[in-house]
Amino acid sequence: QVQIVESGGGLVQPGGSLRLSCKASGTIFNVGSMGWYRQVPGKERKLVASITRGGKERYSDIVKDRFSISRHNAENTVDLQMNAMKPEDTAVYYCKAAVLMFWHSNPEDYWGQGTPVTVSS
Repeated sequence: QVQIVESGGGLVQPGGSLRLSCKASGTIFNVGSMGWYRQVPGKERKLVASITRGGKERYSDIVKDRFSISRHNAENTVDLQMNAMKPEDTAVYYCKAAVLMFWHSNPEDYWGQGTPVTVSS
């Protein structure tokens, strides 16, 4: 099985910074794309940022120039550095990883449980 565990959420003041971390563990041959999504009550989960195994990054327009995604392939981890945070960044942040459990298997998406982030004074 595969486990996805996020950490680093919490309360931050407007203009402040927070760093989220996510680790994939378990039966893993290879991890492809990894990404961060966020969701607020009553709305659909939306992409914040993603990064391929080769390092190609993609960002939502609303976080571009404020957030930065990075990963360590050897450790199956992905981080999200969030700067200049705004109240509208308040949400539950979820990590997703495309995991190949075996060399011959197809990648499957695994999600973490989510970590809440609140931006408020």
